Amino acid sequence: MMRVNVTLACTECGERNYITTKNKRTNPERIELKKYCSRDKKQTAHRETK
Repeated sequence: MMRVNVTLACTECGERNYITTKNKRTNPERIELKKYCSRDKKQTAHRETK
């Protein structure tokens, strides 16, 4: 089972907004996605947290 749940946090405000899954074999490093932040009310980069 190589698929794991990861939490995405906003890089600007630090709020943990999203939970998604990733494949550890194909993406061993931390992922970063552009997502909508409800606190900032705009699209920002969200990075994987522990």
